Amino acid sequence: MVTGVVGLGLIGGSLAKAYKQAGHTVYGYDTDESVVSYAGLSGILEGELNNANIACCDMVHLAASPPASLDYLEQNAGRFSASCLVIDHCGTKRRICEKGFDLAATYGFTYVGGHPMAGTQFRGYKYSRANMFSSATMIVIPPVYDNVMLFERIKEALAPMALKRVVFTTAENHDRMIAYTSQLPHIISNAYVKSPLIPGCEEFSAGSFRDLTRVARLNESMWAGLFLENRDNLLKELGMLIDNLEQYKKAMEEDNNEKLVELLKNSKL
Repeated sequence: MVTGVVGLGLIGGSLAKAYKQAGHTVYGYDTDESVVSYAGLSGILEGELNNANIACCDMVHLAASPPASLDYLEQNAGRFSASCLVIDHCGTKRRICEKGFDLAATYGFTYVGGHPMAGTQFRGYKYSRANMFSSATMIVIPPVYDNVMLFERIKEALAPMALKRVVFTTAENHDRMIAYTSQLPHIISNAYVKSPLIPGCEEFSAGSFRDLTRVARLNESMWAGLFLENRDNLLKELGMLIDNLEQYKKAMEEDNNEKLVELLKNSKL
């Protein structure tokens, strides 16, 4: 299989390495030409993904930011072959899926939305690895939900990622769930480390501190864009969190042990 990867950061770089390791021919594109050169010299890329070879791709992964992936999709929709499967890996789905499905219908290729539930607090190609997606879940938004052959084709095309499972859902449900499971935790972690007690607190920290602060260091430009693109869902979750925190605060202000115990008891998973 000939695979194209657009955006060679943490996710895109890991995709390129995973598909190369599985024996596929990989072409890559990134606005940073030095990354493309390095990936080529290290044997991961066959070459740069460009107008001359994009039509040869059986599959193209869009692993840049949502705006950049959308721009690439719009500019190159007419260059994909009719047999090409195009999948994005963006953190929000409604906007890009709407445009992707429309362009696919116009130009004849197959488009699906995707979001791998994998990653680290680091960014960039140098932190990418071939086993990044090993045992991870892949969320997929297909254009239709009654085409078993399409579902099997998608799973087969994603096989080099060594995923634990592929979950099919809607763009709306994805964005609603991801606001709670991913975006809200990043806000909590980022806000938590703004305490003046952070310097010198290592001697007083254990597992809970490490877990809560792990994703505080993030790509601020990328995450700000994701937050705003999904702000309707994220604002609902953020509002509920603030209301819940106010209950804990009130119980402690009132020295209300019974209420505090009740709040703690009702929060067990």
